[in-house]
Amino acid sequence: MEIQSARFVKSYGEFSQMVFEPRPEFAFIGRSNVGKSSLINMLCNNKGLAKTSSTPGKTKLINQFLINEKWNLVDLPGYGYARVSKGDKKVFDSLITNYVIKRENLYCLFILIDSRLPPQKIDLEFISKCGSSGLPICLVFTKTDKDKGKLVEQNVEALCLELKKTWNTIPSYLLTSAEKGFGRKEILKFIDSALKIPM
Repeated sequence: MEIQSARFVKSYGEFSQMVFEPRPEFAFIGRSNVGKSSLINMLCNNKGLAKTSSTPGKTKLINQFLINEKWNLVDLPGYGYARVSKGDKKVFDSLITNYVIKRENLYCLFILIDSRLPPQKIDLEFISKCGSSGLPICLVFTKTDKDKGKLVEQNVEALCLELKKTWNTIPSYLLTSAEKGFGRKEILKFIDSALKIPM
């Protein structure tokens, strides 16, 4: 697959504002500052598509994009926001939960993980919740270009070992770098394969 067109559709502050669409949807989520917007822009070959910022937690809405006039890409708010009020955190948590649980046309939820860090409790808890809900997920390790020696390999292996404690089969995972363009073909190939499987 190659992305020929990518355009912003709409932002939603509440899940109830989203109308059902038969069009397949692929969503991206991760902790604040995991590089989600940069990855989406790299994937779509459009640096200005998703808004990036040096301030973590920039995405506060559900942002929907139409890709190739055939499927939707969704940019979800991050989880684990250190710099927001408890009230805002509840709003974001509700927004995320309602979307991932209730969105009928969600083909896959890509969960982004910072490859520079050892397994983080908040990532493991979120992955576990998704698994318990039977959601179709794929793990995406970001910022692999920052690797020093075998750091990425060690962190990926450590996270997989943690998941094996409670998972019979761990989710698929991909390695990426928004800066180097690494992993783009693999994500698009994954999406292309998913689109061929009826929901």
